[in-house]
Formats: sequence, C-alpha cells, structure tokens
Amino acid sequence: MAGNAFGTLFRLTTFGESHGKAIGGVLDGCPAGMELDLPAVQAELLRRKPGQSSLTTGRQEPDEIHWLSGLYEGKTTGAPIAFIAHNQDARTEDYAHLEKAFRPSHADFTTWAKYGIRDHRGGGRSSARETWARVAGGAIARQFLAPLGIEVSAYVERVHDTGMVSAPQFYKREDVDAHAVRCPDPALAEAMANRILQAKKAGDTVGGTLVVVARGVPAGLGEPVFDKLQATLAHALWSLPAVKSMELGSGLQGTYMHGS
Repeated sequence: MAGNAFGTLFRLTTFGESHGKAIGGVLDGCPAGMELDLPAVQAELLRRKPGQSSLTTGRQEPDEIHWLSGLYEGKTTGAPIAFIAHNQDARTEDYAHLEKAFRPSHADFTTWAKYGIRDHRGGGRSSARETWARVAGGAIARQFLAPLGIEVSAYVERVHDTGMVSAPQFYKREDVDAHAVRCPDPALAEAMANRILQAKKAGDTVGGTLVVVARGVPAGLGEPVFDKLQATLAHALWSLPAVKSMELGSGLQGTYMHGS
C-alpha cells in the first residue's frame, strides 16, 4: 500500500489502523537544534481528541503521544522524529455488522476492490483516526513556522443549512475553541450544535464547511505548473477523509466577479 507520506523536504509518513495496536507517524526533514515544546504538541492532540462532547464520536482515547526518536534533551537532532499513540478504546464488536456490508461514501468497497481484503473495524487504514498523526506532525510544523511569522487559523463556517455569512478572516484560537463546534460566532455555534444533535437523534448525519486562513506566508512558495502552492494544498486537504470540495481565495465567488 503506497501513498502513506506527504511532503518533500518536510515529509510526514503516517501508519496504523483505527483498531490496530497503535497509530503513529514519522516526520523527516525537521532541522536539528530546534527546541520543541512537547506539551504544546500534546495540547494540539487533545484538541483533536474524540469524545469531547455529544457532537463527536463517542470513542474515548487518551491520545497520549509517545516519542520514539529524533529528540534529545527537548531538542530535535535532525533525525526522523517518530511518535505513536496506543489505541485503547477500539470497540470492534460495534462494527461486526459491517464485515460483509459496504458503507456508502466510505473506502470500504474501494479498499476491497483494490486489495481483495479490508479491515472493516472502524474503517481500518482509511479511518479518520489516521489524522491523529497529521495533527502531531502539524503541531511540530506550527512551532517551526511561528518564528517566521507564519500563523494558521481554522474554524467551522457552516453546518448543513446554518452558517456564517461574513467574509473569511483570521480568528484567535480562544475564540474558535469557546464552543465545541469550533465556530467563533457564539450564537451560530449554538445553532450549529442543535442542528447536529437533531440529525443525531434522527439517526442521520449532516455535512459542513470549514475555513482555513494562513497569514504571514511569503510570496513565491511552490514551483510552476504541477507543484504550485495551491495544487499542493489541494493534494493535502483532499486526502482528508470526508473532504469533497475545496475553494482557494475567492473560490466559486470569483466566477461572479469581473476581472477589473
């Protein structure tokens, strides 16, 4: 199975399955001598942690990161940084009915069609559990970028038919995290939560939209033609489970505008 790594100079490889013994990653290309704030990395992972509210999966995982290599006395050595988290709340019996049934809009059928075998327990390798390693790698990248003045903010803009109408902007982390929905508008956040709970009560689900804003990004990143910055971003974001659409800059709104 290929396609488990992303990046060139700064490259993250992830491994593990939803109901395997552990989930983890290996980050290569991190400069030597960088003082890494390990509690800050753990804090990012706890922010992603499942089971935080009735709005998310009920799975309860401690998500404690264990560092295996690439660090000495709190600093990076330049060697690959390896890390894992042990899976402790994998309820395999909850997925018994899916052993011979393929879920729509999941990787169940495509995995079976390609490999002739699949791990139906929680989605196996295709589970969103894999994103734990992305958050760990991203938390390290965030610390590397901070001294360069590069910051990233993300928030939920819409849940189903309830959403913000203001233009995308950079919000402080504390404003985004004030509500479990991660929407910086308190009133809308509550309405979004109610919409999710309504769908949950009906045994259904709803989709949504999130916004990512980066500031301090220097001009000239990327390479012409196939390695443009927006192409690389699309590659990364579209590899996330459940992502079905993406807009950059003005996005589709640009089709309603004049070039002037």
